[in-house]
Amino acid sequence: MRHFGHIAPEVRQRLFHREPCEFTADSPARLLSAALGATLYSPATRPRLADDIVKQAGNGVVSMVLCLEDSIDDADVVEGEENLVRQFAELAARDGAEPPLLFIRVRAPEQIPDLVRRLGPAVRLLSGFVVPKFTEERGILFLEALATAEAESGRRLFAMPVLESPELLYRESRVEALEGILRAVDKYRDRVLALRLGVTDFCSSYGLRRAPDMTAYDVQIVASVIADVVNMLGRADGTGFTVTGPVWEYFRVSERMFKPMLRQSPFLEGQAVELRERLIEHAMDGLLREISLDQANGLLGKTCIHPSHVLPVHALSVVSHEEFSDAADILRPERGGGGVLRSAYTNKMNEVKPHRAWAERTLLRAEVFGVANEDVGFVELLAAGIPG
Repeated sequence: MRHFGHIAPEVRQRLFHREPCEFTADSPARLLSAALGATLYSPATRPRLADDIVKQAGNGVVSMVLCLEDSIDDADVVEGEENLVRQFAELAARDGAEPPLLFIRVRAPEQIPDLVRRLGPAVRLLSGFVVPKFTEERGILFLEALATAEAESGRRLFAMPVLESPELLYRESRVEALEGILRAVDKYRDRVLALRLGVTDFCSSYGLRRAPDMTAYDVQIVASVIADVVNMLGRADGTGFTVTGPVWEYFRVSERMFKPMLRQSPFLEGQAVELRERLIEHAMDGLLREISLDQANGLLGKTCIHPSHVLPVHALSVVSHEEFSDAADILRPERGGGGVLRSAYTNKMNEVKPHRAWAERTLLRAEVFGVANEDVGFVELLAAGIPG
């Protein structure tokens, strides 16, 4: 699979200075954690889940979470488990169908080895499990269960803990909670693919809900948690983990709205500015600003609950030609001694040592999301990616 792999090769050539790389579920963890992109959640009870997975893969989704937790009723858990086993078997029987990276969000540790055993040979399609309400005490039980399931199945399985517990939110317990989480994930570092933020749960503790024209960063109590999570768990010194962006709850801007607005190709009409303004008028502004703020605050990828969110996340994850030029220049071997450089675009200073970690992260993002051509921006990438 690859990002933007659902669009024609000749279109990719026009869009990209360097195209996104190909990867599989067996690729190195460092690559996969950066490649998650817009991780689309789906209730595990959906009756045509296998069809849904194939459809979303064809529309550019590369990671999905099949949820047995908050997205379904407590009374539907058994049905959801049974449905997952059936749908995985159906998916495994399809010739030539390459699904996205698939994760199951469970409620209890014992579900992990139980589901892996019940999936049988179809476990080859599973990349791991999402662990809700992760704390040190609770999380260790899930990670131990994951290690057991991995040993029994012979399949490499990853965990994606969700940071959403009240202990993490409350100021008096936050540092202790973060230190405990760090101990737990560090012990199982090779199996923790990414950390996910449960911002909806944070808001619920205070009866809050952000409006569609506001980002998570406008809700100060949430922004403070994100900052502390990145501070302690997202460092670029080799001790940190990939931390993904919070869910965007609104989806009134659907693919049906995108299509007529973007059918005029900016490659032909030169209407990029006008189209962008029209998109913003239709309530995409909040989502686009939040994605940009995610990246500015050290987050990569995003939890998504609607297919219409996927393309904006991926389009804004593509590395611009200017970013790539700066990063590549900073990381040239002859720059190892440091120094200050004028950028090739002659509009900024590149300071080799302070900007090195940024450059390394940028080139990793460039590998999985590609580098846009000089004249290609967000709207062109979005327009090209709209299916159908």
